[in-house]
Amino acid sequence: MFKSILIANRGEIACRVIRTAKELGIETIAVYHHVDRMAPHVKAADKSVELLGDTPTAAYLDIEQIIKAANETEAQCLHPGYGFLSENAAFAEAVEKNNVVFIGPQPEVIKLMGDKIISREFARKAGIPIAPSVTQTDDLSKFLKEAEKIGFPLLIKASAGGGGKGMSIVREAGSLEKQAKIAMSEAERYFADSRIYAELYVESPRHIEVQILGDGKGNIVHAYERECSIQRRFQKVIEESPAPALSVELRDQICTAAVDLASKAKYLNAGTVEFILSPDGSFYFLEMNTRLQVEHPVTEMVCSLDLVEAQLHIADSKTLPYRQSEIKQSGHAIECRICCEEPHNDFRPATGDVKILSVPEASDIRFDSGISQGQTISAAFDSMIGKLICFGEDREAAISNAIAALNDLVILGVSSNIDYLGQILEATDFKEMIIDTGFLEKNKANLLFKPLSEKDISTVATIAAMSLKDFRALALETPEPYASIGTWRNL
Repeated sequence: MFKSILIANRGEIACRVIRTAKELGIETIAVYHHVDRMAPHVKAADKSVELLGDTPTAAYLDIEQIIKAANETEAQCLHPGYGFLSENAAFAEAVEKNNVVFIGPQPEVIKLMGDKIISREFARKAGIPIAPSVTQTDDLSKFLKEAEKIGFPLLIKASAGGGGKGMSIVREAGSLEKQAKIAMSEAERYFADSRIYAELYVESPRHIEVQILGDGKGNIVHAYERECSIQRRFQKVIEESPAPALSVELRDQICTAAVDLASKAKYLNAGTVEFILSPDGSFYFLEMNTRLQVEHPVTEMVCSLDLVEAQLHIADSKTLPYRQSEIKQSGHAIECRICCEEPHNDFRPATGDVKILSVPEASDIRFDSGISQGQTISAAFDSMIGKLICFGEDREAAISNAIAALNDLVILGVSSNIDYLGQILEATDFKEMIIDTGFLEKNKANLLFKPLSEKDISTVATIAAMSLKDFRALALETPEPYASIGTWRNL
C-alpha cells in the first residue's frame, strides 16, 4: 500500500479521505488556500502545503501548484475528491506524468465520459438504452427542426455540463429556440464549450445511479444502486440506498447495464453510472461520473464497504478488492446534504461564523463534514458543509433515525437547511415512496416555513449553549477565588 497521499481538495471530502488513509497507516498531505488555513482538513493531515491564488477557487484549480506540492512532499499518490479537478483529464494526465498515482480512472476515460454527447454515443454502441435525442450542429435551425421531431417535452443539456448549468425543460415549440440559445450561452460561460443536445424529457422521472469499481482491464463489480430523485434545480438534496419501490428484476437490469458500460470502457477505480427511470419501468443512460460521489456513504453503510479504501487498493494493485458475490445489501441508509443557505429566501447561500456546532452521535449515525465550531462560512465555496447519514434495519427505521438526528444536529451562527430536510423526511409522499425528481416542486407548499425571529434565535441559541458542558461550566460554576474558599464569606 502507498506510504503517502496528497488530497487535492478541501472540506468534507478531504477529511473523509484523510480518515481512511490514517486508518491504513498512510501519511496524509493537505493543500489549502489562506482562508482555509485553520480548516479541519488542514489540522487533520500530517502535512499541509499552502496554495496561492487570487481567489480560493483559483488556488484549488491550479494544476501546476498542486503537482509541485505533490513532488515537494514526495507524495506517492493523489486523491482528487469530488468537484474542483476531480474530473479534469488534463489534471489526471499531469499527475501520472509526474510519477504520482492518480486515484481515479484513466485520463482518456475521464475525457470520454466527461463529454455527454460522446459518452451517450458510446453508451448507445455498448447497447445501453438512451433517450431519443438530437445533437447540436453548426446549423441551429436544422437542430431545432430535428429536436421538434422528437416531440415535447424536451430536455436541453450542455455537452460539458454539470450541476444543472446549461439545462432547461422545453414544453412547446414556441420556446425551443430561446431556451436553446440560453443553454448555449450558459454552456459557454460555465464550461467554455457551447455545444448542447436535446433529448426526450421523461415526465415524473426517478434518478437512479449505480456504484461501480473497475480494475482497468474490463473487470467490474457493482455495489448496487442509490436513489437520488430528491433534487432542487437538478442538484441532489437527499439520497438513499437501496432505491425504494424497485423490483429485484429492475434493480438487476439497471446494475447490469452499469457494469456493461464500465466494462466496455475498461474503467479503472470507482465511478458511478447514472440513469433516468421512467414510471413505466424503462430506463435511460444519463451520464457517468468518473469520481467518488458525494452520496457514497449510503452505499458504504448498506454494503459494509469503505470505498476510499477500495479506491486505494485498486490504484495500488490494479486488482479488484471484492468479488461480486461478496458485496451484499443489508438495511437502509439515507443521506441529507447539510447546506448553509436560506430556504425561506429562495435558498440563497448563507455566510457567517459557526457559533455552536453540536453533532448527534450513535452507531447508526454518521456526520461527514469539514467544519468546526468557530469556523467562518464564506461565499467562496459551495454551500454544502456536511452530510448527515443515518442507517436503519429498513427504510422506515432509517427515516425515523434521520429525523431524530436532524432534530439533534445544532448549527448556530449561520442559516442552514436542517429544518427543511426534516420536513422532507416527514412528508407523507416521501414516506409512502411517491417520489420523483419533481418531488420538491410538487410539495413546495408543504415545505415552506417562516424563519425564526431574532428573539426566537436568541432563545434557541441560549438553550443550545446551555446543553454544552463547557458552556455550562463557564456560565454556572463558581468563579475563583470564591470556589477555593468554601462557604466562608466576608460579611
